[in-house]
Amino acid sequence: MVGRRRKTARLILPAIAILAVLVFTWKTARDILPFPPSLDMRSMDVRKVRIVDRAGVPLSVTYANEWNIHDFVPLHEIPELLLQAFIVSEDQRYFSHGGVDWKARIHALVQNIRAGRAVRGASTVTEQVVRMLHPRPRTLWSRWIEGFEGVRLERLFTKADILEFYLNQVPYGHNRRGVAQAARLYFDRGLHTLDIREMLALAVLVRAPSSLDLHRNPAALEKGIDRLAWRMLVLGVIDETQHRMASSGGLSPARHELPVDAGHFTQHLYRRGFPDHLVQNGTLVTTLDASLQKRVRQILDGRLRDLSSSDVRDGAVLVVDHQAGEVLAWVNGWGLCSGTPGGWIDAVTAPRQPGSTLKPFLYALALDSGWTPATLIDDSPLVESLGQGLHFFRNYSRTCYGPLRLREALGNSLNIPAVRTIQFVGTDRFLSLLHELGFNSLSKSHNHYGQGLALGDGEVSLFELVRAYTALARSGELHPLRMAVYDGEAGVKPVRVFSEEAASTIADILSDPQARRLEFGDGNLLRLPVQTAVKTGTSSGHLDSWVVGFSHRHTVGVWMGNLDRRPTIGVTGASGPALVMRAVFAELNRHRDGEALFMSPRLVQVNICPLSGTPAGSSCPGVREFFKRGEEPVGVCPIHADSNTAGTPPSAQSRRVQLQQPTPGLQLAMDPRIPDDLEAFPFVISVPPEVQKVEWLVNGEVAGVTGVGENRFLWPVSRGSHLAMARVWLQGVDAPLETPRIPFAVR
Repeated sequence: MVGRRRKTARLILPAIAILAVLVFTWKTARDILPFPPSLDMRSMDVRKVRIVDRAGVPLSVTYANEWNIHDFVPLHEIPELLLQAFIVSEDQRYFSHGGVDWKARIHALVQNIRAGRAVRGASTVTEQVVRMLHPRPRTLWSRWIEGFEGVRLERLFTKADILEFYLNQVPYGHNRRGVAQAARLYFDRGLHTLDIREMLALAVLVRAPSSLDLHRNPAALEKGIDRLAWRMLVLGVIDETQHRMASSGGLSPARHELPVDAGHFTQHLYRRGFPDHLVQNGTLVTTLDASLQKRVRQILDGRLRDLSSSDVRDGAVLVVDHQAGEVLAWVNGWGLCSGTPGGWIDAVTAPRQPGSTLKPFLYALALDSGWTPATLIDDSPLVESLGQGLHFFRNYSRTCYGPLRLREALGNSLNIPAVRTIQFVGTDRFLSLLHELGFNSLSKSHNHYGQGLALGDGEVSLFELVRAYTALARSGELHPLRMAVYDGEAGVKPVRVFSEEAASTIADILSDPQARRLEFGDGNLLRLPVQTAVKTGTSSGHLDSWVVGFSHRHTVGVWMGNLDRRPTIGVTGASGPALVMRAVFAELNRHRDGEALFMSPRLVQVNICPLSGTPAGSSCPGVREFFKRGEEPVGVCPIHADSNTAGTPPSAQSRRVQLQQPTPGLQLAMDPRIPDDLEAFPFVISVPPEVQKVEWLVNGEVAGVTGVGENRFLWPVSRGSHLAMARVWLQGVDAPLETPRIPFAVR
């Protein structure tokens, strides 16, 4: 019986051993994982794209990806001394073993047994690469599997491939991978600018990036550097001179900073998104020019500091190459750095009141609707009904200049002629045009904005404004603006918004210093060395100040204000942003020959009278003006004509007689603080200068008469419902002209 049991045991034990070996072998084979077909991780999936400028300068930095795909350095570009430091420090027999250094393993095992704890590891560079590719818990079993995988890895790839992967993917602190990212993290320099001690520091840091952190524990790191330098000297890798250099002096860590601040631009791209075909190796190449971005930021910040006493804290500049349709600079001012409320808002895309900067589009629409730059527009006091009240339109200087040519009305940015122009083209048509130009921020109806849209009611962004001005710069065609190289928007067909003639005329007016003399004087702040069309704008209450300019190639827009919507102290487009625009154009034109703005060949010049806008006679102070070919004015100037024709007023002026005040449905209230017999309300009519007499009628009876050139009458106020009208006698016209009856009430 005992013999039978012994015989059975002799049979079972080998079977168990064989089974154990089979299970062990099966589990080993099962846990050995396959390797990727390539060790080049730049083709792997990207969690977050890095953004660079047109020359490859980083505009954003991300360490959210699993692998280092942005700062890959080929093995032949890594400094030889740095490579040797890693070999000595991490795997001295790297080029002789087959993936596992058994001699080092045995030596480490003996040391660990003597110490009674793990004091040394023996992982080769190959096994460390295996650990990166197949991360596992640190156990004896994982070490076993890593040995097999290390051997297999060296059969699949060359030593050079494995070492290149290791040096580009080895983990450091703060989610950095690879020696290039480590050099930026600790020293803010490239690999080839490091000295020998700094290179050795990178080799030592990989052992324990947290405990040996250069910024927090430099003493522990320096001991490791000294030991590594001694080993390299003993092995003959470095000589005595190099050893002295490696062992002397300290380390000077530096925090890494991006070479240029383009945070708002990159965040806009991340929010907007971009198609996959624009991303190469996890990198998006943009149209931004980092050197220009940096210089424009300095210009803007300097100007904002100069204006700090005027309580302006924020600003933005957008620079565009409109010929190429590319954004070159996207700059926000120093509010972000100074802690100003709202500083995190991107002022390039934030909607703000545009002031007078929309007027060029209004006048371009008027030119395409039949007007010419010589069309006379009445710049006289203007009052319009607003609900059941009145709104008094005023020019910025509170001065009215009488009839002015369109060129002067736009050049001087006068408000009253702009309102008369929007009355001519229609608020609905103007708003539709602005939508066509891309002003999506103007999302309400034309009834909401009313005629104030001509003066900047509503809010638009600097990006929308600059993009719209590129249509004027490009002969009336609106092209999309690209922010990335090879952007798909480049294939989008342009939209013709204005005629070539209208766009050229507006550009010529905005670049004409003589056209703006009434309001801006003879100063040359808006006159640039290279012909540049310039338009300023200031919103009500001095909340926003703007300037937009375009040369033959570039369009520049500048906004200043406070992002928390606090008003500035008197800052206007001419006093604030204009100097920034001049400095930016100086940068753009520094290495470029200037060219004139495009002028349509379908425009012809005619000598006209500046007062009447008609062809100049022998007695007229003639000026040259552009007209569409075939639409040149005819006739003789009526102001300076011979006496036999001087008394004949143009019929168009006769039609301009109308009662401006009161307005239909106006509700007036008696002021209890003023005696009733002293209260009066001004009646106002719009008339040409040749008025001879006006009869003012209330409820069909003459309430008063005014004489030559008078267009106002103070009516003694009385309660009740009334009908007002006026009879107007003009020079050389026998019968008076009558205005329509206007109902109003006084309570």
